[in-house]
Amino acid sequence: MIISRMKELEALRSAKEADESRFIAVYGRRRVGKTFLVREAYEYHFVFQHTGLSPQDGGKTKKAQLEAFALSLKKSGLRNFKKPESWLEAFSLLEDLIDLSDEPKKVIFIDELSWMDTRKSEFIPALEYFWNARMTARKDIVLVVCASATSWMIKKIIHNRGGLYNRLQLKINLQPFTLSECEAFSAAKGIRMNRYQLLECYMILGGIPYYWDQLSKSLGLSQNIDAMFFAKHPILEDEFKYLYASIFNTPDPYIRIVTALGKKKVGMTRDELLIETRIPDSGTFSELLSNLESCGFIRHYDEFGKKKRNKRYQLIDNFTLFYFKFLDQKPNDPHYWTNQLNSPVRNTWCGLAFERVCLEHISAIKHKIGIEGVLTEAVSWSCTGNPEKGLFGSQIDLLIVRKDQVINLCEMKYASAPYIITKKTDENIRKKISDLITETGTTYAIHTTLITPYGLAKNEYEGNVQVQIVAEDLFYD
Repeated sequence: MIISRMKELEALRSAKEADESRFIAVYGRRRVGKTFLVREAYEYHFVFQHTGLSPQDGGKTKKAQLEAFALSLKKSGLRNFKKPESWLEAFSLLEDLIDLSDEPKKVIFIDELSWMDTRKSEFIPALEYFWNARMTARKDIVLVVCASATSWMIKKIIHNRGGLYNRLQLKINLQPFTLSECEAFSAAKGIRMNRYQLLECYMILGGIPYYWDQLSKSLGLSQNIDAMFFAKHPILEDEFKYLYASIFNTPDPYIRIVTALGKKKVGMTRDELLIETRIPDSGTFSELLSNLESCGFIRHYDEFGKKKRNKRYQLIDNFTLFYFKFLDQKPNDPHYWTNQLNSPVRNTWCGLAFERVCLEHISAIKHKIGIEGVLTEAVSWSCTGNPEKGLFGSQIDLLIVRKDQVINLCEMKYASAPYIITKKTDENIRKKISDLITETGTTYAIHTTLITPYGLAKNEYEGNVQVQIVAEDLFYD
């Protein structure tokens, strides 16, 4: 069952119709649906299919990976061959297998490619030789490689400066589902949820199709979350541990970084992270941050009116945020989520998680405002109080700074009913506007923009808001 991904499907299928061989890379974080997409695109029909051996399952050595590769060759129909002792030999055997096929276009699918690149394995040079010297001389090959280690794929395959430089004909960075796509996915599975429930589910699971596929149509949302995370033997038990270990060979420093960021709603600067994690300051640390960002776990953002070098890093992965809040020290209650309905801890989490979902759907917010064609920059901003300068002290999580000289100051408020702007809330918003103008000197018009699940309740302060955005608007595809 394919939901969305139509452009990706068409691109993969078109490769079979090309007049020359095609080298394709599909990458994206664990559980996002890469393998499923490739298999569906080619209707599960491959001349050769192989998945690298997970390091957690004994795949840390070249010998183990070569043995697994040999088993896949045998399963695909190659007989009476000597087990390879190097990757050059392994790819030569793969060519022998390809020669046995009478398929007009031979699709080769190698999944979890990064796991095969073990220490001192010489895997990448062998892959380069296989493609450049052997496969490009033919016109009947589609080679699809895939990996959850997004940073590895970008560095070793997509931005390769050696033999694979500029060799890829197609790169597919598979993104998590949007709210709209999750709605379509749930409907196709026969799961009945209204958009408010879908929103809450997204706040927990993000747009990861595998997680949504674990939902049972016979259970309500709270019961499903209990079954997935809080039951005696939950469906996604140890998911956090495997999530980072499957992507990074040495997951510990990455977990230390996301753990530190999980404690700070507004994120942290590089220097603050160095102090908190106690990881040495080096190029390696910058690479850790870059890898986490390329995998979609964190984002960096610039603060409006401040120097670019002061950028902050923020944890945005929904599942990781949920884990730190509720699962790091898992409660001994198999019905915990159901029993936490309307509790202070759950309500506080809802507010923070809703903000993250809004940040993931800025294109939908822009559509509602009517500025899809306007050049914009989505940033955050803060200042400390200073009575001498007339500053109250403000934190603004989302400013949409527009080329048409307007700034949408976005306030994201989670509520289970129309949100009531009180006198205090109205005062706080006006103070933020005052701080923004005083500190930055901006001459742009500032439009107060309220994003809430059910919109605003009618009262004397509601009219001070220029733009209202509700949960329904976030489902724009």
